Amino acid sequence: MEIRKVKFSDVEQITAIYNFYVENTQVTFEEECATPDEMHSRVEKVIQCDLSWLVLENEEGEVLGYAYASPWHNRSAYRFTVEATVYLMPEVQGQGYGTILYEALLALLHKKDIKSVLGVIALPNEASIALHEALGFEKVGEFAEVGFKFQQWISVGYWQLILEQND
Repeated sequence: MEIRKVKFSDVEQITAIYNFYVENTQVTFEEECATPDEMHSRVEKVIQCDLSWLVLENEEGEVLGYAYASPWHNRSAYRFTVEATVYLMPEVQGQGYGTILYEALLALLHKKDIKSVLGVIALPNEASIALHEALGFEKVGEFAEVGFKFQQWISVGYWQLILEQND
């Protein structure tokens, strides 16, 4: 296994992973599958913001998952706050890969002097909550019934991790 920075050649595999969640789960509020061109633009936007997008690749070169951080908001005062995201191929969930990816992402964010990392979780999602809390995130809020997908209302929880900075 290798964790590395994303390459644009990974976009097809990343798109396939993400679209599974669009089509089958409520963890993303998108209702239409992303195209590889759209995903390419998303990757490029994260890279242009000087933030991190990582992939976990197996020995055969298959992308098993990815993690990235995007700006929380565009106003300059938010420049030290990001929203982190991790997605895995469904067949490798529960094997510790999400933790490995997230830890690598957090280490890179710490080096970039990011202060606050937010995890935004569609509820219920016990696996994602457990992942975030195992990494030290704390629940800081919840918005009730703000999304509507698969004919049901979905609430969203917010988890936050404050990264200690080296003086």
